[in-house]
Amino acid sequence: MMTVHEVSELTGVSIRALHHYDRIGLLHPAEVTGAGYRLYDDTALERLQCILLFKELQFSLKEIKDILDSPDFDYSRALDQQITLLQMKKEHLENLINLAREIKQIGVKKLDFTVFNTKKMDEYAKRAKESWGQTPEYREFEEKSKDRAKEDERKLWAGLMEIFTEFGSMKGSSPSGSAAQRLVKKLQDYITEHFYTCSDEILAALGNMYAGGGEMTDNINHAGGEGTAEFAAQAIKVYCSIP
Repeated sequence: MMTVHEVSELTGVSIRALHHYDRIGLLHPAEVTGAGYRLYDDTALERLQCILLFKELQFSLKEIKDILDSPDFDYSRALDQQITLLQMKKEHLENLINLAREIKQIGVKKLDFTVFNTKKMDEYAKRAKESWGQTPEYREFEEKSKDRAKEDERKLWAGLMEIFTEFGSMKGSSPSGSAAQRLVKKLQDYITEHFYTCSDEILAALGNMYAGGGEMTDNINHAGGEGTAEFAAQAIKVYCSIP
């Protein structure tokens, strides 16, 4: 058995996060002592390992819980996906290191921007995530969108981008201010109404994705100006108050 402090030291997951995982039913300790100390056995650590694997594939904690609690969860399949993604990340880092070394040797005349392209890696992560898409939120999204005309779909996404335009207009203010927090609530309600139930947990995961780089970040910054995605993510983090 390991204490919560020992698990935190071993895994790098904060004690606060482990307590949160327990509260939401994602990762319960194997035992709680009479003094209230959480103790974790190998089974709990194995589940924590799965949680961290799925976080690498950018799943929200709510989605991870649904997957791990599913009777048809395939641990081997999840590991295969994670191995592939880590190999792609390793190759990406090695290419960056080699470029840096070449620049050091021959100077800045070495121009190669292909090594910064993470599209292949991002696409794999996206496909891996979609392969686990039978969560309640995914099914709800499928149900809501199945009879939608393309023009209606376009209008909904345009409406979402308008909210980010509003975020862009207040970038100079505090993300914890009342105006920014009201706008986060508006965003959450919009997603719930038109796409799927957007809990605070899912909203927090979306916030991380918004500021995580790639096409989504670019689209948000295009709508509201440079820095909008980061501002929106900060406002969402305050709103959700999730570690």
